Amino acid sequence: MNKLEEARSIIQNVDQQIIELFLKRMQAAKMVAEYKMENQLPVEDKLREQELLKRNLRAVPLELQKYYILFFEGILKASKAYQEDLMG
Repeated sequence: MNKLEEARSIIQNVDQQIIELFLKRMQAAKMVAEYKMENQLPVEDKLREQELLKRNLRAVPLELQKYYILFFEGILKASKAYQEDLMG
């Protein structure tokens, strides 16, 4: 196996883990949406998003932080869109 094949194999394995974690995260987002509906809260909570990003960035090497921000913004966008759909 050459380096490219090895890298692609690693990526494929990581992608499978990401899918599993995505499904868990979206289930949690559904729980959040249910709570927000019951308590008449808006989907978006900018302060919470900033807190999460700040906390998470501490675990990311400096040279990768701008890419993590892009990744995290995509996760939040999907989560909020799902919550909006659930909340009508």
